[in-house]
Amino acid sequence: MSDTGKIAKNLERFAQAVAAHDRENPTHTAYGIGLAHFDMERLGFEEGEEILPGITIQADGGVTGNFRVLCDGEHDEQLSEAEEQAVEAIATYSIPEQAPSPPGTPEEI
Repeated sequence: MSDTGKIAKNLERFAQAVAAHDRENPTHTAYGIGLAHFDMERLGFEEGEEILPGITIQADGGVTGNFRVLCDGEHDEQLSEAEEQAVEAIATYSIPEQAPSPPGTPEEI
């Protein structure tokens, strides 16, 4: 079992993160906290353990030392929309192709 002080600090951070998520994304419902498997073991949490009302711990492929708020919404919608715009912007421009210099020209020497 991990130090109760560490667990208390983490629970406080989890509650703050869930509250911030719910405040910024009122249409999404948070259901869990994603932790790296190493962090789950280090802190003594079990997968599926309810740590806050309606919030469970889930194994996540994230980096150790970090956690994610898991929810039922799509947060990547804006990111994929921005990527589509970037692809369109790049596709509308053409770059003239330059022929390579023949071998032995002064540019290569």
